Amino acid sequence: MAALGIEAGTAAAAPRAAAAGQSVAVLGGGVAGLTAAHELAERGFRVTLFERRALGGKARSMDVPDSAKGGRRPLPAEHGFRFIPGIYHNLPDTMRRIPFPGNPHGVWDNLVAPKEMMFARTGQEDLRLPMPGAGTPQPLTIDDIRRAVTGVLGTFQRLPAGEVAYFVDRLAVFLTSCQERRDSQWEHTPWWTFTRAAQMSYDYQRILAVGVTRNIVATKAEEASTRTVGSLLEAFVFNALGRGADGPLDRILNAPTNEAWIDPWVAQLRTLGVEFRVGWTVREVTYDGVKVTGVQVEDETGTPRTVTADHYISALPVEHARPTWSAAMRAADPQLARCDQLRTDWMTGIQFYLTERPDTVHGHLDCIDSQWSLTAIAQAEHWPQRTFAADYGDGSVADCLSVDISEWDKPGILYGKTAKQCTREEVAREVWAQLKAALNDTGKTVLSDSKLHSWFLDPGVSDIGTPNPKNEDELLIHPTGTFHNRPSAGTTIPNFYLAGDYVAVPIDLATMEGANTSGRLAVNALLDRAGSTAPHCTVTSLYSAPELGFLKDTDRLRYRLGLPNVFDVG
Repeated sequence: MAALGIEAGTAAAAPRAAAAGQSVAVLGGGVAGLTAAHELAERGFRVTLFERRALGGKARSMDVPDSAKGGRRPLPAEHGFRFIPGIYHNLPDTMRRIPFPGNPHGVWDNLVAPKEMMFARTGQEDLRLPMPGAGTPQPLTIDDIRRAVTGVLGTFQRLPAGEVAYFVDRLAVFLTSCQERRDSQWEHTPWWTFTRAAQMSYDYQRILAVGVTRNIVATKAEEASTRTVGSLLEAFVFNALGRGADGPLDRILNAPTNEAWIDPWVAQLRTLGVEFRVGWTVREVTYDGVKVTGVQVEDETGTPRTVTADHYISALPVEHARPTWSAAMRAADPQLARCDQLRTDWMTGIQFYLTERPDTVHGHLDCIDSQWSLTAIAQAEHWPQRTFAADYGDGSVADCLSVDISEWDKPGILYGKTAKQCTREEVAREVWAQLKAALNDTGKTVLSDSKLHSWFLDPGVSDIGTPNPKNEDELLIHPTGTFHNRPSAGTTIPNFYLAGDYVAVPIDLATMEGANTSGRLAVNALLDRAGSTAPHCTVTSLYSAPELGFLKDTDRLRYRLGLPNVFDVG
């Protein structure tokens, strides 16, 4: 078995090739890196994973410093709340293979389904929607889908009926579009343009344009690719109609992420022989013109070292991976150079710890009128095995309202400043004010200052309120054309592979599912090049309804003839 080398000083000799039991250096310990390590270790590879900060990456939960008293655990915090919908398949498969005490299906059994969701309207009546389970499969003719979607949108009483009908027509266009049209025409058409949002009412814009893209896909409706947004909506529609689903439409974890998932995962990987180097920072991937010969890193003490292995999987986020690739590597594989065109933006979490549980929705709430595009969930009721006050903090905290801030570049309501221009304290006050504006304006007080214990803003955000704000955990966004710049997991460099939510995968979205899928694809590419006889990782794509196959075939012919989709009547 080829050993993975870690040496001080200059690069060691190139790693030897081996037919089996080869060594792999996985660079990055987020979902993509942990997935790749998992799949490789199960197939007998020697794996060492390098992570500069904490295992789990953006998916991890973390402790609020100095918050534990009386033998309790620290208050739980996170980069943003977890959302693991039924449209995911690859990530749930991994979760089923992570043992958890008392769970026959491992960590997967720690997923629970919220009962409802809410669109919180500032100055208007809030809308609560029951969340369906996986359900009995429903018919999927285009007329059946039209009726189902129209019925759901009809609950939005302020949406004009004509606009609802138009949006349903646009959805029908996308659902019946062939893949060639999606990859070309719709990839280069903004969702705002596709839905003709500029000509529609404010409610149409906030709910069906901005609400979908900014709060769910984390990008701007004016520039988001219709291919990306439409593919996500299509999957959710099929999920709601009982097709192609791993489970209910909305699922979250029943405890803080590390307790319910990440810590058991790391423990399982250790039993499989994976070695972890946490606190080690990747600086440069060394390339000799033929293959990667090593990786320059700094260990937890800041000492420069060289890591050598038979294979290397870069599982760093794209904004952190790009600086480690040399000009020679970009020249050797142009897809690495195209990654420079990928864009990231800020979507960051803040948690508010409350002394009483808020009287709000039993699930996610979307403050669709909020200036900073806030989404949130009160977590305690979804953690049935935990008693918040008894288990966490100082004994006075009854709940955690976990909030995602999706818009960091528009002025708020308190200070007239963007989130990036505010101090951390000002961000907390501004978000709290926007939450109260959304939730306290229907005749009852859901949030009050007297019930606010404390707050915690993601530590990845720094230097806000200065001319150079920083965010260590940005999120890939999907403006038009992004799809064509996403790289494949296997590069033309024979021992170098890519994993991460920016890699081209069947789900065209920066998600934990995409990260997990990319890790599987990287391992499959490695298996092929290593000559391994181990089985490939399974990769499950988003569901495609066979009932719509004829319409898509028809559209393929029309597209090749230069004709619009048959439902695209303008």
